[in-house]
Amino acid sequence: MDSAVASHGMEPMSIDLDSLQDTLDEWAYDEVTPALLQHRLQILNQRGLDRLPLPGQGQTLDRWRALAQVAHHDLGLVKLYEGHTDALAILSELEGYAPPESLWGVWAAEPPDARLLVRYSADGVVTLHGRKSWCSGASLVSHALVTAWMDDHPMLVAVEMKQPGVEVTQDGWRAIGMQHTGSVDVLFDGAAGVLVGAPGRYLQRPGFWHGGGGIAACWYGSATALADTLRAHCKRHREPHALAHLGHVDAALLGAATALRQAAEWLDLNPEADARYPVCQLRALVEQCAEIVIRHTGRAFGAAPLCRDAYCARHMADLPVYLRQSHAERDLAVLGDLNLLEGAPWQL
Repeated sequence: MDSAVASHGMEPMSIDLDSLQDTLDEWAYDEVTPALLQHRLQILNQRGLDRLPLPGQGQTLDRWRALAQVAHHDLGLVKLYEGHTDALAILSELEGYAPPESLWGVWAAEPPDARLLVRYSADGVVTLHGRKSWCSGASLVSHALVTAWMDDHPMLVAVEMKQPGVEVTQDGWRAIGMQHTGSVDVLFDGAAGVLVGAPGRYLQRPGFWHGGGGIAACWYGSATALADTLRAHCKRHREPHALAHLGHVDAALLGAATALRQAAEWLDLNPEADARYPVCQLRALVEQCAEIVIRHTGRAFGAAPLCRDAYCARHMADLPVYLRQSHAERDLAVLGDLNLLEGAPWQL
């Protein structure tokens, strides 16, 4: 792997949201396959529409708007797009480099039965050994940032996927929702990699929690897609029960949108601060909003859109799976503990 991956800086990023939407509008909402998702991610890359503003640098809301736009179109695509754009942000923050037209994943899950190890070979090359789980888009990306361990030290390693010693398995993914993102296990047996940043830096950097806010923007984008379907239904069938469900959804989305704007502003004003508390608050609120939208949309119009409208049906299947990047009550317990530590910022 080219050592330049960990040695060169990256250019500042920006995004033309109108051009991004125009590109999404070009694509019919047809049957999704892994190859189609990969092709569309390549198009976004080739058109420069993956060059999002870096979080905490003054345009965080535009970054999240881009993620929400792609999520509104298709959650499978945004799963790959979010991982790729997160990798670009990480490489920028840790003084890394992405080769032209490379497609990236970020695989940082650390289940106890799949711990990846880093070793130095005799010639000083870093090699990876072991199993990595929850590798979204493993068969579709060209490169990945993976968390791994050297002794008791957490490391971040950039690895090229098309090389000896990398085996993308079919293990670990049986989901119907988000099925084409293929979050499978990958086996590494001496694959060459490049260290990115100092040991532990990946977790300690301010951008770690910034990236967590981007996931909430993806949840929000899918929720607005379902809300649009409900709104269209209510225009055709203006009856009180459906309108009441639309009212629930409207109020929930207003709260989530306000929270996203507020959190983006906070990150831009405090780019080096510990963002764990505001991002945990944001994720909890947007997750609750998405669950409200799922519940009320389904109750409002019954089975027909879930069975006959591919766009609605796919969001209904995909969003609950994507939401489980939250750890539910475990994350809420963390949020409660942070509230005790940080105070109660509830005053108007």
